[in-house]
Amino acid sequence: MKNLDTYAISELKLIYSILHSQVLEHIDLMDSDLLQDLQIFLQSKAKTDNVDVSDHGQWDSWLSK
Repeated sequence: MKNLDTYAISELKLIYSILHSQVLEHIDLMDSDLLQDLQIFLQSKAKTDNVDVSDHGQWDSWLSK
């Protein structure tokens, strides 16, 4: 099994965005360890790009790049 840091950030952003967009349709995703781990991983990468992840606009903008 690969670590998350071996995948392309663009691929992880896409997967996260798709999963996150489905949370209201699939409530079990809210408790998903994978989704939580992916979010934490991506937020740490965003912070290294000087993104304030608590600012939803900045976070969404970074995810869509």
